[in-house]
Amino acid sequence: MGPGLFWNFPSKASCTVPQSLLQTMLLSRMAGMKDQQFTEEKPLLPESRGQETEMENCETFVATGDWKEHDIETPYGMLHVVIRGAPKGNKPAILTYHDVGLNHKLCFNSFFQNEDMLEITKHFVVCHVDAPGQHIGAPQMPQGYQYPTMDQLAGMLPSVVQHFGFKSIVGIGVGAGAYILAKFALIFPDLVEGLVLLNIDPNGKGWIDWAATKLSGLTSTLPDTVLAHLFSQEELMSNTEVVQNYRQQINNNINQFNLQLFWNMYNSRRDLEMNRSGSVINAKTLRCPVMLVVGDNAPAEEGVVECNSKLDPTNTTFLKMADSGGMPQITQPGKLTEAFKYFLQGMGYIAYMKDRRMSGGPVPSASMTRLARSRTASLTSAGSVDGSRNRACTHSDSSEGVGQVSHTMEVSC
Repeated sequence: MGPGLFWNFPSKASCTVPQSLLQTMLLSRMAGMKDQQFTEEKPLLPESRGQETEMENCETFVATGDWKEHDIETPYGMLHVVIRGAPKGNKPAILTYHDVGLNHKLCFNSFFQNEDMLEITKHFVVCHVDAPGQHIGAPQMPQGYQYPTMDQLAGMLPSVVQHFGFKSIVGIGVGAGAYILAKFALIFPDLVEGLVLLNIDPNGKGWIDWAATKLSGLTSTLPDTVLAHLFSQEELMSNTEVVQNYRQQINNNINQFNLQLFWNMYNSRRDLEMNRSGSVINAKTLRCPVMLVVGDNAPAEEGVVECNSKLDPTNTTFLKMADSGGMPQITQPGKLTEAFKYFLQGMGYIAYMKDRRMSGGPVPSASMTRLARSRTASLTSAGSVDGSRNRACTHSDSSEGVGQVSHTMEVSC
């Protein structure tokens, strides 16, 4: 008998069971169990989540490749959504939003197909949102179609949350998608438990930027203009295989008319109206834990630094990733997965996980992993603004000891 399997037979004092009958009962019970599989599940932390202590069976909760497509009606038009799994208890859904020139497949496939990421996501329902007209096979928008503004794109997301019955979300956004999710969290803070924002630029374009964009549009093709938004100059100059692949994908799989509408609207965005508390009167900022991510020498580096200055330092982590260029989720999915795991641990969800790279079984949240070994330590900072939960931060420190912890920290990994 394996551990955790017990049979309770009547005691001798209560009745007498013949030995032959006892053997028959035992053999019958074992035969009935021969084909059953017993798997050890990885529990989630129950604290601050309605004291949920019952873990779902991951094999039945999320079947690999079991993605379902939906077209959801919103106040600002139809929205294409792809979802895997179903809401469970009070756990949030992981909701993603892609950048301009991409869709959920081009933006997130490499990241979500990472082996370690699959270990994380099978505990959650995962929902990918495609901006209107950007998914593969999307019909061309009619002439004269008014593309939703960035505020309206954010205003479409409550319809997704309501449609699937999500209690809340943990958002992962890239570029334009990061801007949209940040706007959503500002308008509907109770629906957002955490945000991972890659390459976010919280600032609207000024006249000089607007003119430069217009000039670029006259001298370059739309795919090349978008590529300059997605990748670093170094990546474009070296014309890496990744850049070549995305140039082909943008040309062949994204409707160019629809892409132009989305691109124009993103470049017409206004500043995200948020400021660090105390910096201005009635300052408004993101209330949830936030992890800002940018690659080294990425086009969005300046914007991400600016966004960091506008967020609450007690619940913000700034992650700058070396050797990742303009799209960290594509070029460094393993490192980003590691950071995302720490982020969820800090929110009180993942207690421990099995590390496939090690044979020693589960790895506790405090153990050093590849991300941690690359000059990063997992530390615990102060709680969030409302003090209701603690979170984990990463801290860059090349020395043996760890000095005073700053709540907003830059990590090079």
